[in-house]
Amino acid sequence: MMGKRIVLIGAGSAQFGYGTVGDILQSKVLLGSTIVLHDINPKTLEVVRQTAVDFIDKEHLPFSVEATTNRAEAYHKADFLIISIEVGDRFKLWEEDWRIPQQYGIRQVYGENGGPGGLFHSLRILPPILEICADAQKICPEAVIFNYSNPMSRICTTVARAFPDLKFIGLCHEIESLKQYLPLILETPYEDLDVRAAGLNHFSVVLSAKYRKTGGDAYADLLTRAPTFFDNMPKMDAVYKYVKETGAMPEQLQDLAALEKESWSEHQLFKVILEDFGLFPITSDSHFGEYIQWAHDTVDHKGIMDFYRFYKDFLSRVEPHIELKLKERVVPIMEAMVTDSGALEEAVNIPNQGFIADLPEWIAVEVPATVDKTGMHGLSFGHLPKGFAGLLVNQVAVHDLTAEAVLKKSRSAARQALLVDPNVNRYHGMSELLDTMIAYQPEWLGYLR
Repeated sequence: MMGKRIVLIGAGSAQFGYGTVGDILQSKVLLGSTIVLHDINPKTLEVVRQTAVDFIDKEHLPFSVEATTNRAEAYHKADFLIISIEVGDRFKLWEEDWRIPQQYGIRQVYGENGGPGGLFHSLRILPPILEICADAQKICPEAVIFNYSNPMSRICTTVARAFPDLKFIGLCHEIESLKQYLPLILETPYEDLDVRAAGLNHFSVVLSAKYRKTGGDAYADLLTRAPTFFDNMPKMDAVYKYVKETGAMPEQLQDLAALEKESWSEHQLFKVILEDFGLFPITSDSHFGEYIQWAHDTVDHKGIMDFYRFYKDFLSRVEPHIELKLKERVVPIMEAMVTDSGALEEAVNIPNQGFIADLPEWIAVEVPATVDKTGMHGLSFGHLPKGFAGLLVNQVAVHDLTAEAVLKKSRSAARQALLVDPNVNRYHGMSELLDTMIAYQPEWLGYLR
């Protein structure tokens, strides 16, 4: 089988570069492929390149590696592009997205994907992603583009509007949480479960679950048993302490059995969705709560702060390295496209095209999809449960105006995106909030002046 040309955009990040290189190198389907490392930082890029070359030589693997800061050179004859970028000091900017709106009276739970913080994050990262896509349109229009950058749903929605012919697919790690939770809750191996989830990225719920062997309904069992499981969760600060002391993440939740417990730790909002809506979210309070106007009253705030501290510290402590171990779902997807397998992928972010009847076709939704040589084919769910559908619909205008603000460089559209966001319950001060964010992040938001 002929090797592919796979471009990693943002490969100067050791976390992304080493991890994705290792994922590709373990693939039998992709043997003979060329991995192209692309980044704007030549020093970090060279470190990743040399590490990858040394690893390939040591393991005697039939892959080649190139590295370049030149986008046109990187994209030439590319089959796949994988994007994982951030701009500036990730955590400094993220904290500004989170904290500054709070100074203006906005009770947002977190600041990465939803709410005002998600808006500013989008306004900052979308211009460079659109530049990446514009060059891809010119140089390698047939390439499949995978995006790992957040805010996922706003990025995918905006890219689809600007470049409707590009094969642009968003991938997120959150669906993997089901592989941790469900086998423990249902006492059944995950491969024996048929699970379907859908919604928006970081705002999806399980909609059906069946036992593969019997065809019986597993969702009823899941809803019944989940409270007992989540009532005995490890405290987030206990997880943080564990990682700080050991320098490693626990492999499985059961590895944390000896840690101090806290009822529904970082899952208090999760509990509300489970009890009041009868649905099982696929992510925790910090992400799910960004989209809901009343979430601030229900979430586990200490758990969220502990999670943020843990996440920031973990990324600074973990020693990135290449290993022949599959960690990311992008490689099985590429394999399915190369082999025309029709494999099922549990969660992709693609334009709606009727998959969720309650949402417009132009918005990027997170749904399962089958994968073959022609691309992604999302599964349809029809109308979703009314309560959850109502929460999703609240995001339509926010996504629409975010895209318009970026594509038209419109301060007016950005301001309207703030005012229609369900997390914003005030009018006065919102223009000043926007101006403050532009003043704090002029390098990335100055186009909105």
